[in-house]
Amino acid sequence: QVQLVESGGGLVQAGGSLRLSCVASGGTFSSYSMGWFRQAPGKVREFVGSITWTGYSTYYADSVKDRFTISRDDAKNTVYLQMDSLSPEDTAVYYCAAVDGPGYGSGVHDFTYWGQGTQVTVSS
Repeated sequence: QVQLVESGGGLVQAGGSLRLSCVASGGTFSSYSMGWFRQAPGKVREFVGSITWTGYSTYYADSVKDRFTISRDDAKNTVYLQMDSLSPEDTAVYYCAAVDGPGYGSGVHDFTYWGQGTQVTVSS
């Protein structure tokens, strides 16, 4: 069983940056592809981006492409989401997710394990 714990959320002004972290435990981190999702009030949970188990490939939603960057540090069992040029539309609870293997999907059903989420609020 894999446990995921997100951190790094908070309140930031529009145009600012935040870096989210997700630490995994209970599994072999290097065998998991990792994803980030977000859910704003009254909206469905949506894909933000993902990184494959090898770290060679990353995928992003069009809404965050060129602003957000996903990376991983297998030595620390940690995946990061660097968020730049934030706008109020990025306000949401951000969730880390994991799936064993290649992880090319972008749907919530494509990931097996989920963290509890961290709140990101961007003020205008």
